[in-house]
Amino acid sequence: MKAASAFTDGKILLIDKPLHWTSFQVVNKIRWEIKRSFGLKNIKVGHAGTLDPLASGLLVICTGKMTKQIDNFQAQTKTYTGTFVLGSTTPSFDLETEIDKHFPTDHINETSIYKTTESFVGDILQLPPVFSAIKKDGKRLYEFAREGKEVEVQPRKVHISEFEITKIDWPSVDFRVVCSKGTYIRSLAHDFGKALGSGAHLSALRRTKIGDFDVKDALSIDDFIGSLP
Repeated sequence: MKAASAFTDGKILLIDKPLHWTSFQVVNKIRWEIKRSFGLKNIKVGHAGTLDPLASGLLVICTGKMTKQIDNFQAQTKTYTGTFVLGSTTPSFDLETEIDKHFPTDHINETSIYKTTESFVGDILQLPPVFSAIKKDGKRLYEFAREGKEVEVQPRKVHISEFEITKIDWPSVDFRVVCSKGTYIRSLAHDFGKALGSGAHLSALRRTKIGDFDVKDALSIDDFIGSLP
């Protein structure tokens, strides 16, 4: 049971979350596989920072006593890559919902796209998406949104240390962002479109780093399961 004690004493697992899985589903799967492999009745397992179902990439998962360090990992800087689509918006700011509005883009050029990134570097105020898990009056914001109810959302201060455009393939724009805890890349997409005098939504997102942890060192869920006895 030496290997089992390693998980109960506390391990950090780097998992590459696949598309369409929730972070909660990944944690549940990891917990179940550890319990099954070692005959444990229970073990603490948690993740250090949620990824949306439509995002892939790095999940830092802690087991056993290491779950006490989750808040420390959550506070670390995150790095993302992804794609914005210019000229259209969705209620959720990503592809969870259908496009609801179209906007002109004739006035946008590569120079204005690169220039606009500069206004988002540093401390900025950001409105979280209404389709998010933030709680208000005991309910998740996405619950209000799915009921068609409007709810007032307060802006939050977040910090973006790096924001670069890596490729333009009209109307898609690939990017890389290094940001603080609590930053919504979906909101960044929405605000980026507005700053260009148009609209935009997020069509792809991948988290590549949390602090010094890198997705290059992460295992797929299947590879993690295969590593268990």
